[in-house]
Amino acid sequence: MKKIDIYMLKRFFTLFVMTFLICIFILLMQFLWMHVKDLVGKGISISILAEFFLYASFTTVPLGLPLAILLASLMTFGNLGENFELTAMKAAGISLFRIMRPLIIFIAFVSVGAFYFSNNVLPIAQSKLWALIFSLRQKSPELDIPVGEFYSGINGLNVYVRGKDGRILKDLMIYDFSSGFNNATVMTADSGYVQLTADNKHLLLTLYDGESFENLKEQKKASKDASIPYRREVFKQKEILIDFDSELNRYDESLLQDQHVSKNVNQLIYSIDSVGKVLDEKLEQQGRDVLQRNYLGRETNNGNELKFEEGIDIQQYSLDSLFMSLEQVVMEEAMTQAVTKAKEKKEQIQYNKIMVNDSIVYVRRHLIELHRKFTLSFACLIFFFIGAPLGAIIRKGGLGMPAVVSVLMFVVYYIIDNTGYKMAREGLWEVYQGMWLSSAVLLPIGIFLTYKAAVDATLFSSDQYKKVWENIKTKITNLIKRNKKTKPETKQA
Repeated sequence: MKKIDIYMLKRFFTLFVMTFLICIFILLMQFLWMHVKDLVGKGISISILAEFFLYASFTTVPLGLPLAILLASLMTFGNLGENFELTAMKAAGISLFRIMRPLIIFIAFVSVGAFYFSNNVLPIAQSKLWALIFSLRQKSPELDIPVGEFYSGINGLNVYVRGKDGRILKDLMIYDFSSGFNNATVMTADSGYVQLTADNKHLLLTLYDGESFENLKEQKKASKDASIPYRREVFKQKEILIDFDSELNRYDESLLQDQHVSKNVNQLIYSIDSVGKVLDEKLEQQGRDVLQRNYLGRETNNGNELKFEEGIDIQQYSLDSLFMSLEQVVMEEAMTQAVTKAKEKKEQIQYNKIMVNDSIVYVRRHLIELHRKFTLSFACLIFFFIGAPLGAIIRKGGLGMPAVVSVLMFVVYYIIDNTGYKMAREGLWEVYQGMWLSSAVLLPIGIFLTYKAAVDATLFSSDQYKKVWENIKTKITNLIKRNKKTKPETKQA
């Protein structure tokens, strides 16, 4: 390797690592904000939180890696241009492509590594992350009964406390709806306290000096009395055992093995092929059923050839004339039968659609995930060929201007990519069209910027655009003057 190659790699690699960590952190905070309700108030240990952040960090790589490449390449070539190093290299006879060559090779290896990551590491991380999220969603919240408001963190109970003295709860009011709303129980107590059992599976609620009122509406069915019976109980001490599992019960990861997020390329292709064959058989069978059924007076001959009942050659007659020749009663009956058969056919088609819809969605989701593994690697290359020439043209280093340009370009990429993904997911476009839409839009932009940077075009020079605007104004002014001169001549003629 030559000195210029080592120099470019050192400059780029340092910025790439820094921007990659920053992007991962920002995306991780966004992901955390989306799932904050699954974490807050659950009494989760530090080890579980660390596991959550580790898996979540892996899932943010598909977005963070292209953004880091774009930002690092912009900053690298922007610094070179601002310090006139790029100008010195070109003055020494080194072309832009020769300067970019070591970085192109490096980004090629990064793209291969990105594919390996999305094919082997990402499925495992996603399955573990979603299994952990489902486990956290099922975990009971940490027991912390507030003062002066109803607490519904205990299943089936609403607890209201007017005051606290350490662990002692004062002036309690408890609504128990565990047996249904019609059989609600209301309890009041002067004081009490709540504690977990030794196995952390139940809550032991101890109440002192209180009353309970239970509505026995179900017993009214067996009684002819119009009034609703109820039970009143006065107690000095009452203990209630409530199911309350405070432990984190792990979701079985094997239940996610058939999901598209937990499969690599070979598994995705196998699932698409196997389910696709079953889907084709279902569609073919539905088509045969439609042809073989009596449809508007026609029948099929072994599913191949259509013939009409009673040997009538319908081509010799006009359907309109045959219909108008019928009597009024027969005509109305024929119309009623036609509408009924059309409704039956519509319902049959809707039912067939429901029967195959799950398989269609299954195949589509797997195809989306399959294409996504390749679009990630290709996006890394595209963003380098956007960022490097754009930095050479802008010639602004630091983190200010490159960060602004990177965010704008990434927002455009994200909007286009998300639009294509939703179109493919809903079946409005073919899967490959939706998943490769962003690449198809940004690739010409990268080629254009690379060409402009190679020929030293001043793409973002304000003076150039002012000259273009002045030329346009001059042409418009000359055109107006020419039109004014030709109008009097036409009047005299």
